[in-house]
Amino acid sequence: MNDAKREEIFRRLQAANPHPTTELQYATPFQLLVAVVLSAQATDKSVNQATSRLFPVAGTPIAIAALGVAGLEEFIRTIGLYRTKAKNVIALCEILLAQHGGEVPRDRESLEALPGVGRKTANVVLNTAFGEPTIAVDTHIFRVSNRTGLAPGKDVDAVERRLLKVVPAGYRQDAHHWLILHGRYTCIARKPTCTSCVIRDLCDFKEKTREETPNPPAPTGRRRAK
Repeated sequence: MNDAKREEIFRRLQAANPHPTTELQYATPFQLLVAVVLSAQATDKSVNQATSRLFPVAGTPIAIAALGVAGLEEFIRTIGLYRTKAKNVIALCEILLAQHGGEVPRDRESLEALPGVGRKTANVVLNTAFGEPTIAVDTHIFRVSNRTGLAPGKDVDAVERRLLKVVPAGYRQDAHHWLILHGRYTCIARKPTCTSCVIRDLCDFKEKTREETPNPPAPTGRRRAK
């Protein structure tokens, strides 16, 4: 994999999906933060189903804090690890109210100090809510980066460092979303749909699938209007 190939990979991903973003549904940076915390080891679909009931009732730190842990659990019990997540969300709401005026901080250190927020979650919020050119590496991006040869690394931190180094600057803002959608809908774990992949000829994966497999168009993941 060389710089010219990387440039062409992102040119094609951009052409196929000019305005990518998260598939999590939210209306404010706070709601995005909560949704990302809830999405750990859960699907975006399951999170959206829960937050579609939660946010109309309690969509601010003060409103969710007022629910308490037991009250929040009633809204999110369909999500994996909901008890732990409810405790974390209530705790982070209390911290936002006490230390940040109820607003989501825009710096990594403050974000990662919140309960349930690690580097990946902080990267998503910084990128999607605040327009920072961060790249949050999840299992999909880790797989795509290693399988294609785009940015190989032994762990998510190594892949993140490599991506930040090799992704062309003009594509860095949206790189996270292009790669996660590509991993979710095309370069899937068990059987990638290589024959309908827009970057097939640029990919270093030696075991490309040959049989034609229908590939549903990747959703744009447009967020709800604020």
